Order: sequence, then structure tokens, then C-alpha cells
Amino acid sequence: MAATFGCPSTVVGLGGATSLSPSPAKRISLSSGFLKPPVAARNPLRVLAGATGGKVTCFQRDWLRRDFNVIGFGLIGWIAPSSIPAIDGKSLTGLFFESIGTELAHFPSPPPLTSQFWLWLVLWHLGLFITLTFGQIGFKGRTEDYF
Repeated sequence: MAATFGCPSTVVGLGGATSLSPSPAKRISLSSGFLKPPVAARNPLRVLAGATGGKVTCFQRDWLRRDFNVIGFGLIGWIAPSSIPAIDGKSLTGLFFESIGTELAHFPSPPPLTSQFWLWLVLWHLGLFITLTFGQIGFKGRTEDYF
């Protein structure tokens, strides 16, 4: 059976049978009870901008939702364990503050890259920021009933 592509054909099985024609002048439209008519996509930011007078916000204004309880308890929650003498009989906090004093003794010149100050600085602050982050997650998760 030879197919002819030049002649119009009918689409069978659709609600409104329309003819398909290869000519560009004739528009092809298929309609069906199963297909929804095309809906123009709306940009939610554009709709929101029209409702709020041009001001667009994509997130809550108080996105940090900071709470001084978290800062206070987080600082105490980090200083207490970092003050346990676990590194050759000294604590991380003690080593960090001791290295600050050592480096301040020759103040105008900065600490050399080989100084232990940089190691204690990074470790102490990394622990502090991890504690504050988990404190924020836990405290806000509890107050907003996530868990």
C-alpha cells in the first residue's frame, strides 16, 4: 500500500475531525475531548508585582528569623565543650586565646602562615558556626512544629 503525502487526510479518532494538509497556508488544529485548550502561561512574579504596586518579594522578609536565645545558648553550647582540656591537657578555647595573646605581643606585624594561631582560629570558629547553625535549625524547627 503506497502512502500519498500530497493529498489531505483526515485524522480519525479525535472529537473534531480536521484535515491535515502540507500547505503552510492552512492551519492545522486538532481538537479532542481529552485535550485541554491551551492556556496562556502566567508569570507569578508579574501577577504579584501588579497586586503589590511593583514590589516583588520571593521570600519572607524576616528570612533569617534570628532569635537571641539561639545566639546565647549556642555560644554557651560551644564554649562549654571547647573548654574541656582534650588537646595535650589544654582546651581548644584556651589554645585559641593563648595564641591570640602570643600574636598580639608583636602586634604591628601579622601572624605568619606557619603560626598555630590560624589552626585554632579556624577550628574554634568552625565549631561555633556549626553549633549556631544546628541551634537555629533545632530551635526554629521546634517552635514552628517541624518536629
